[in-house]
Amino acid sequence: MEPRLLHEVTDSVATVVIHHPGKRNAMTAAMWRALPPLLDTLAADPAVRALVLTGEGDTFCAGADISTLRKSPGEAQGLAVLAEEALAAFPKPTLAAIRGHCVGGGAQLAAACDLRFAEQGALFGVTPAKLGIVYPASSTRRLVSLVGPGTAKYLLFSAELIDAERALRTGFLDELLPEGELAKRVAEFTRVLAARSRLTQAAAKEFANGRTDRDSHWTEQARGSDDTAEGVAAFLERREPRFTWTT
Repeated sequence: MEPRLLHEVTDSVATVVIHHPGKRNAMTAAMWRALPPLLDTLAADPAVRALVLTGEGDTFCAGADISTLRKSPGEAQGLAVLAEEALAAFPKPTLAAIRGHCVGGGAQLAAACDLRFAEQGALFGVTPAKLGIVYPASSTRRLVSLVGPGTAKYLLFSAELIDAERALRTGFLDELLPEGELAKRVAEFTRVLAARSRLTQAAAKEFANGRTDRDSHWTEQARGSDDTAEGVAAFLERREPRFTWTT
């Protein structure tokens, strides 16, 4: 099978799989180009409540396909940034499910997700210093916001890989699972996400991403929604809520 992005929607969760196993799921130019329109399609699907990004087999993504960088490094980097920004802007919760290598462009994509769960043995690195590439300002800011300036500089200056335990300690990861437990935990947690209020999640995502100028917008959305009344009623009646707000 040619390098591509695969996707499916199951139980309100969209799963996007980076499929290029011959090169540890390295992203080709075509794959970078394909990600934003795929995300637009999934964002517009009312059946999708959350999105999981993962890699085929036992690795997440080893970065950009180096042959792409050789042909046109500037274009390849621009495509990667567009894909990263599209992922960061996805209006529903996103989670990177990581096994094996999460390096270079792979770490860029993982950082653009809202949450990152990994399996024991995963390795992480931000490697432009090995290639003489200037890491984009937006990507650098996103990395700093996750791990702090000290760890971000360590990763960017050295291009060294760090293990999953260190990634968890520094804040790059949200959960670290024993080997063989990642898929089960991701399925369990995304079911939780899909059951929660989309209104709360959408507003929280914008606020957490710095869009504090939208406070009045979300106040109006809450006033016009039945989610609060439903949430309170469900709590008092000891049942699961049935939230109905949609964008």
